[in-house]
Amino acid sequence: MTNPAAGTDLAALIDHTLLKPEATREDALALAREAEELGTYSICVSPSMLPIETTVKVATVCGFPSGQHAPSIKAAEAADSVAKGADEVDMVINVGLARAGEDQALEAEIRAVREAAPAPVVLKVIIESAALTDEQIVAACEASERAGADFVKTSTGFHPAGGASEHAVQLMRATVGDRLGVKASGGIRTREAAEAMVAAGASRLGLSSSRAILDGGTGTGY
Repeated sequence: MTNPAAGTDLAALIDHTLLKPEATREDALALAREAEELGTYSICVSPSMLPIETTVKVATVCGFPSGQHAPSIKAAEAADSVAKGADEVDMVINVGLARAGEDQALEAEIRAVREAAPAPVVLKVIIESAALTDEQIVAACEASERAGADFVKTSTGFHPAGGASEHAVQLMRATVGDRLGVKASGGIRTREAAEAMVAAGASRLGLSSSRAILDGGTGTGY
């Protein structure tokens, strides 16, 4: 299967990310200015940083980082973020539901957020792939698609099981085909690793060290 991101400028695939709990509003504004300079697709910041003015797209997170929030709370958080100007919402699933095979409940919580953040808002579903088996990854991607998500995403970058892997990205792409986007995030710290994720099927990248990675160096953090 062809990768829809193949041949695209790497910066244009990046959600330039700042989700550290100690981040200040000044840090978020600096992130936005850097994103504009680098030409990244978007910034991704915590909901408390909204609204934020920038010429790039604005993404935020929902149910972050554990996903162990009631669906109604996730939906309310997403709706509030959209009201404050978010173009995209990256929601964390209840990973326990995926591990327990409770696919209907998983689909229902994703659908609740989708209804709270309707198109044209882009909804990305973080499945925490490193904590799931291949079968659970496939089921979570299928539930995301049924619920109307636009993307499936590997990781929060905060789970002890780890972040993105080429295998997970390949499996997610094989499951959703060209119908949904696939975002790789968590532990991508070199340009080589970023390009490997794109080659595996990622159409978006979550990076906190975008400048270092684009310059060919080694990043830190998310």
